Amino acid sequence: MRPEEIKLILASGSPRRTELLHTAGLPHEVIVSGADENVGLHEPRTLVEKLSARKAQDVYDRVMAEQENDDADFAVIGADTVVALDGVILGKPQDEEDAAHMLRMLSGRSHHVYTGVTLHGMQGGRESVRTFSEESTVYVAGLSEAEITSYLRTGEPMDKAGAYGIQGAFCKFVTRIEGDYFNIVGLPVGRVYRELKSFCNDPA
Repeated sequence: MRPEEIKLILASGSPRRTELLHTAGLPHEVIVSGADENVGLHEPRTLVEKLSARKAQDVYDRVMAEQENDDADFAVIGADTVVALDGVILGKPQDEEDAAHMLRMLSGRSHHVYTGVTLHGMQGGRESVRTFSEESTVYVAGLSEAEITSYLRTGEPMDKAGAYGIQGAFCKFVTRIEGDYFNIVGLPVGRVYRELKSFCNDPA
């Protein structure tokens, strides 16, 4: 079975992740996870992997409870992204003041973006779970207060980890990246596709 043929379920309401899957030619449905995201303090990579697994597990359990044919193949994609600067995790801002504070922290610095992904589903009548993560580095130019204020007015920062979206107006402040661009957007879709190929052909 090819990744394009298995029933895919994205456990996230992120329009960016949905768009990336569509662009990659991976049809899917969306079931937003209701999992508790309080997993305690962890280093960034461990945190995103744990959260992605928890989100995927929540949706997997719901699908299995509703599915009439327990042998039907499917895969749930759970994902979580965080921004980390000097080991400090920057999640989604609470308000504009918080967003402005984050942007000042990122100004003129490099930071890391981590996305954890879990594939949790059924393949060949067997439950299969795979969790992995990717790390990218983003270099940001120095930001003036006027630039920060102008960016806040776009509304982009409020629903994004680290208070910015690289695919939006913030792109003009990025001087360089290292690693997977799509990981920074919210889903390392190339890695997801490769893992899905393995999932479909060699369930573990």
